[in-house]
Amino acid sequence: MAKDWSKDLALALELARVAESEILPRYRQVSVDIKADGTEVTEADRSAEAAVRKELARQRPNDAVLGEEHGGSLTDGRCWVIDPVDGTAWFTLGLPLFGTLISLVDDGEPVVGVIHHPAIGETVYAAKGSGCFFTAPGVAATRVTVSETVGLQESIGSASGLHASSVFPTKGLPAYRVAELAAKTRKFRFCGDCGQHGLVARGRLHFAIDTVMKAWDIAALVPCVEEAGGVTASLRGERANILTTGSLISASSPAMRDAVLAAIAP
Repeated sequence: MAKDWSKDLALALELARVAESEILPRYRQVSVDIKADGTEVTEADRSAEAAVRKELARQRPNDAVLGEEHGGSLTDGRCWVIDPVDGTAWFTLGLPLFGTLISLVDDGEPVVGVIHHPAIGETVYAAKGSGCFFTAPGVAATRVTVSETVGLQESIGSASGLHASSVFPTKGLPAYRVAELAAKTRKFRFCGDCGQHGLVARGRLHFAIDTVMKAWDIAALVPCVEEAGGVTASLRGERANILTTGSLISASSPAMRDAVLAAIAP
């Protein structure tokens, strides 16, 4: 019998709101620190994750937790995976494109995912076996699905940036041909971070790619896209152990995934 993840999904949505309560008061008025890996971090990132962890300790004390800011590790069994501010660069610029990612991973497989945008109130969320839904201010929760399949030349796609690409090579990483891919589509944009994968789940984009990803960047996205009828994989085409593959494509169909991967291959 399939597991019922509905209570965990309800908690994940609650946790996204807990994070929001720490993030929005700091929006447009934060100082930025640079971490050892060169990425940005703010007090909003740290305080939001701490608040989510506190609530998890109260409601799910036996579950493991992995977060971008306060550490942890993927474990066997149940593990909550948190990215309090996905798209910190957008956040620090005062642009509302950042999100909060909350996921439950069970024995290495993401089973619950929430993509929440605190500044605009939009949320895409899913639990394994239950479909993917979208809600926004004034918009009741509505089940969403990926778009119909088209050829690559008719597709609308996006990427989070040019890092680890032939335009902007990153030492030690493949130089994916992002510019070459863009030229083969009908429309290509840099939508940024988690939001672009939510747009795939909602049928607004045919595909989205991220060349550099961590487990906390990936976990919440997988259930949303797959429960909407789409597919996910690394940019090497791997679906197994997807949280540790280091990159991500979400696509409306296996055919779209394969066409993008062929076009972007270094």
